[in-house]
This record gives sequence, C-alpha cells and structure tokens, in this order.
Amino acid sequence: MIARHNVRNIGISAHIDAGKTTISERILFYTGKIHQIHEVKDDEDGATMDYMELEREKGITITSAATTCFWQDHQINLIDTPGHVDFTIEVERSLRVLDGAIMVLCGVAGVQSQSITVDRQMRRYRVPRIAFINKLDRLGANPFRVVTALKEKLELHPLLLQYPIGLEDQFAGVIDLIEMKAYYYEGQHGEEVVIKPIPEQLEAETQTAREKLLDSISILSEEMMAKLLAGEEIPSSLIWETIRQGTLNQEFTPVLLGSALKNKGIQNLLDAVNLYLPSPIEREVVQAIDVETKQKVSITPQADAPVVALAFKLIDHEFGQLTYIRIYAGTLTKGDRLFNSRTQKGVRARRLVRIEVDRYQELDSATVGEIVGLIGIDCASGDTLCSFGTNLSLEEIFVPEPVMTLAITPKSQADIERVNKALHRFTREDPTLKISSDPESSQTLISGMGELHLDIYLERMKREYHAEVYVSAPAVAYRETITKPANFDYTLAKQTGGSGQYAQVIGHIEPCPEQFIFENRVVSGAIPSQFIAACEQGFRDALKTGWLKGYPIIGVKVILNGGSFHPVDSSELAFRFAARMGFEEGFAQAEPTLLEPMMLLEVETPNEFVGRIQSKLLSRRALLLGSEHRDNYVVIQAEVPLAEMFGYATELRSLSQGMATFSMEFAKYRVLSISMIH
Repeated sequence: MIARHNVRNIGISAHIDAGKTTISERILFYTGKIHQIHEVKDDEDGATMDYMELEREKGITITSAATTCFWQDHQINLIDTPGHVDFTIEVERSLRVLDGAIMVLCGVAGVQSQSITVDRQMRRYRVPRIAFINKLDRLGANPFRVVTALKEKLELHPLLLQYPIGLEDQFAGVIDLIEMKAYYYEGQHGEEVVIKPIPEQLEAETQTAREKLLDSISILSEEMMAKLLAGEEIPSSLIWETIRQGTLNQEFTPVLLGSALKNKGIQNLLDAVNLYLPSPIEREVVQAIDVETKQKVSITPQADAPVVALAFKLIDHEFGQLTYIRIYAGTLTKGDRLFNSRTQKGVRARRLVRIEVDRYQELDSATVGEIVGLIGIDCASGDTLCSFGTNLSLEEIFVPEPVMTLAITPKSQADIERVNKALHRFTREDPTLKISSDPESSQTLISGMGELHLDIYLERMKREYHAEVYVSAPAVAYRETITKPANFDYTLAKQTGGSGQYAQVIGHIEPCPEQFIFENRVVSGAIPSQFIAACEQGFRDALKTGWLKGYPIIGVKVILNGGSFHPVDSSELAFRFAARMGFEEGFAQAEPTLLEPMMLLEVETPNEFVGRIQSKLLSRRALLLGSEHRDNYVVIQAEVPLAEMFGYATELRSLSQGMATFSMEFAKYRVLSISMIH
C-alpha cells in the first residue's frame, strides 16, 4: 500500500473549454493508465474521462469522473469536473472532498467568469491549488497577462515557476526557474522529456524572472532570506519546500505553463502535484458536529480511528446504487456495518470498489484519505457514514438554488411510471435538480441551473428510461421579498364549546441580507417555549408559497415579540398556523416586490461584431459592465435578466457568423416591477 504522505486527491477545475479534459487525458497517458490518447471531440471514442454517451456527443463534461493513476512514487486520485456553470454542483461536491486542485486557465482568455466561480468554490472549502496556464500554442497567448489577472481579478499571490520558450505557433517548451533548465517534449505524443540548457537569447529574461520568484517566496523562509542577502546559492530543495508550505497555507499559487493539446508541460505539472499539493494527512483538520451534543469535533486522519466518511456523489449502477465516499478517518473493510448519522440507521458495506471512470476494481479494504465506491447501500448525497458508536455529521455540501423551471407532462400512461423512476433517480444523484408539481395544471415541474442542465436530464430520461414527455416553455425562478418593516398581530381563536384552537403571535418583519432569519424575543412565558419551534415552522411555511405571485420568499427577518396562549386550547398546530397567517399579514403591509435572477454574461467576439452584439444585449435589458480588448477580439461583460436569455445561443451565432461564444452564471436577484411579470 502507498504511504499516506505519497497520496494526492486532486481535482481539475476551470472555465468551460479551458482544456481540463484534454489535460486529464494526457495525465492518464503519461502515467501509463491509458495507452492511446483520445481527444474530447473524437468522432469515435472521445476522451477517457467523458464516459457518458451524451458527453462524447456534445464534447462537454457533464458529470465529474474519478480515476487513480501513479506518477513517480505517488498515487494520484484524480477527478475531472465540468466547466459549464449548469453543472456547478459537480465541481462543488468534488472540491468538498479533495485535498488539492489544479486550476486551469486559457493562455489567451485568462481569468473568465467561471474561473471566478471555481476560485470562490476553492476558497469555500479551503483547497490549496496550483494554476496551469494552457493553450500557449494559440494565437494571442500571453501567460504574463494571465498571471496579472490572477493577481488583480482573483486577488491571489501567483508564483510563476516557469518561463515559456516561444509563444503561439513558436511555443516549444518551458524553462524551470527553480533548476534553471529548459524542458522540451519529443516523440509522437510528447512522452520523451528532453532537458537542455536555457536558450542564450532567454538567459537574461529568465534570470530576472527567477530573482523575482525567489524574492516573492523568501518572506516565508528566514534561511532563504539570509542566503539571498549573503549572495549564496539557494538549493532547489529549500525552494521546493518553501513553495510547498506557502501553497498548503494558501499564501501562494504556483503557476505552470504548457499546451495540453500539443503535449507540452504535463509531466512538469505532475511533478508539481507531487511537490506542492497536500497529502490526506497534510490537509486542514476536518471539523464534524456530534449529532447528540451539537459540539464540534476535529477529525484526525488516522487509519486506526473509527471510520468517518462522506457520501458525496451517487450513480445508478446495474447492481444497485454506487455511492462515492471520501474516508476522513479509519479503515473500512468489505462487510463492515456503517452508521448513517442523518437517518440514524445502519448500512452494510457489502461491495467496496476503486472507481476507474466507468469501471470498478473490487477492494477488500480502504483506508483514510481514499476516495472509493460502495455498491448497493441506501443513502443520500451529503450523508456522513461512520463506525457504530460514532454519531458525527460532516459539513454538508453547498447547494445553489435552481434558477429555471420547465413543466413536463408524460405523453402516455406507460410513460408516467418511467418518468417517475427517472426523476427519482436524477434527484438522488443531483441535489440542484428540484421536482415539484403545479397544483393548477397538475403538471410536473423540474427546476435546475439553466437550459443546458434541464435539456441534459430530459435527454437522459428519453435515452435511459425511454420516457417521452411534452415540455412547456421555460419559466424563471422569481422570488418575492419586502422593502420596508411591518408589524403583525394575529390571533387564531376557534372555541366552540369542545376542545378549540387558540394562539396569538405578535411581532414584526423587516428586510435582511440573508435568506431568512428568525429571532425569538418572547419574554415572561407569553408563548410557552414548547411552541416557539412551531412558530418558526409556521413562518417558514409562509416562505415557501409566497404572497404576491406564489414564488418563494427571501430576504426577510422575523422577530417574534410576544403573544398569548390558552392552557387547554393552544397546541403546536395552532401556533404554526397563527405564525403563518401573522407572517402573511405583515408581508402584505411591508411593500412586497418581486425579484428576478440576474446572470453575469461574458461574450467573446471578434471586433467587427461588438456593436451589434451590444445593441441586442441592451434590447434584452442588459446592463453592460464593460469590455476588454484582447488582440483581435473583445470580451463583453454584462448583467442580464435570465428571463431575457432564452434562445440567446441561436441569436449570438447569427449575429457573429458563428464566431462568438458566451458563458453565463447566476449573479444575484434584482428587484423587478410587477408589471413585467405576465
């Protein structure tokens, strides 16, 4: 078994089309995992990590895929994640369980909108990362501009560890600024790494870049600082160790260069993964909550401790549900019984497997730091599985709210059961896919992160379950909120001689930046403590159905000041109902308004189409945030209402002769005048 300090659990994340899957394919090839390189848009096979038929057809990554490979004396557990914002939950849950990450950036476009989202996710889970600037063979590539963008847009402290040998069609290799050697990649697939002296014309530039690098990292090492001041030679081992410590502490982001498509720079990237990213025993101590005492508990990564694992991804498998788990403590053996702290029930690990993309290798045991699969156990994404006698709950995965809804109706009686089976499976797999029903039309409503997200699930429903449905036009997930404080005083009094219902709630509501806050200010037992939770639940009930148009309510703080009760006729049900009615009474007086989801849009277009694209965006109620000129094309940034973005892909193609591309992600909710809702 590989020593724990030689294991790396890493993910590859980036903006769509930055080259994540192409890099994954090269990593698998150079580590000997595969013996032939397939490209993302190969006519036949497609990339290894894009194993779904839909992924290969569309040339995009839809679901994260895991595999294990070996480089030098290290085991690398690799997860390739989607770049499209509609599948952001795949990135979210992967980063939740990984120890380190490779952040891929396009050498031409640099920091893009989804790069900012990925950065936010890495910060949320405090994941150390290295950056890889890809596509340096492309026209307009400029790694120095990308490094500046990392500093200015993401507020990182990038360390450029390499210097390019040529750029664009002259890109030939990289110079290692630590060892001061030039690396070239020869052979049919760049598998032969050839080390040569630095080209004479680049010696002065690389020496300057090295001095800048050493100056940046010496703040973390007194020994290095002393050697620099004394003019002594600094050993590579000291530089590596200093960069490693700065990376683990997230003070530095090492930056490497290359072109995955041209097979340049990937071997050095693998070396950097081993050198700078943490092992499972070096990552920050994971915190869990003791379900019984509600106290925080630190989980130490020890193999002989009780098992603590997080189920972070589910897939439907021919032999039952396949559950991806990350083991944070202990050693799990096939046949062990585990305790699910959410359901408070036991499950048995009958089949334990190592996941190799879409294939599985049976295991007898797995230990701390491993990412493995359990086949046939019943649990949900985000559940904590632990040894019996341990009742801990790990931090849950952040799940963004859906922004778009479709109504679907099965085409025939036979389709009803197939649709229900498909939706049951999909919602277990994907927490961002929400299912509800429209009480007026009896249609099933599916809500998700965008057009592509919902299209993929409709296509999967058709292919995997042979279920045909009628689909209505997309609907936007509006929200309701209030614009000023208001009081409420509601009394429920139904007393007709027998046992009645009585509850009075007094308080006020006010706008707040959070989704919902409840504050209990009841004193002197005006409402008995056993009814306070029922009041809070009543307020939460009112949030779900809205008041203006039936949309969910956000941005409201409820303060419960007092009330009254009856010793016989008061009950939890009475206070829950009274709280709901009191909330609606206050909401009606608080000048309620509608909110609409705003998307951050980034359009990349040749110069000649800028005017017409901006003009059309303005007609879609866009707020233009600015534009950035890069060589012969422009990147336009705007905030646009999601309601105005349906069909935009087709319009943009016609406006730009198919040459412009766009990406968008949810930005915020903005007040909308009621007259604009049909």
